[in-house]
Amino acid sequence: MSDVNEHIDKIMQELRRGTITIGVLSQLSEPQYGYSLVSKLTDKGVQVEAGTLYPLLRRLEKQGLLESKWDTNEARPRKYYLLSETGKEVFDRLCVEWESIIGSLNQLLETKGGTDNGNH
Repeated sequence: MSDVNEHIDKIMQELRRGTITIGVLSQLSEPQYGYSLVSKLTDKGVQVEAGTLYPLLRRLEKQGLLESKWDTNEARPRKYYLLSETGKEVFDRLCVEWESIIGSLNQLLETKGGTDNGNH
């Protein structure tokens, strides 16, 4: 049984890795700092570790999908991230692709190996 769990854990990790970018981009139409972003994602059922999030934010900023700005008005300075214009376009296109993928996978899962929901 642990073999099955091990396989599921690895596959789920790959799935999360592939979808976390869309999840992060979806929350940055308004400025967010790292911890607030972790909290928003967690509240919506998407678990992301800070050790995963911060490198992702830096990479997305380097790719030009995010803009950032430091807020030094508080006792603890915070770096806020926001979608850039390019980031908004990329996110919109990713949403279209995501819907397409979900539609295709739903069709595959409905027929599970050609057995139309178990009815022959």
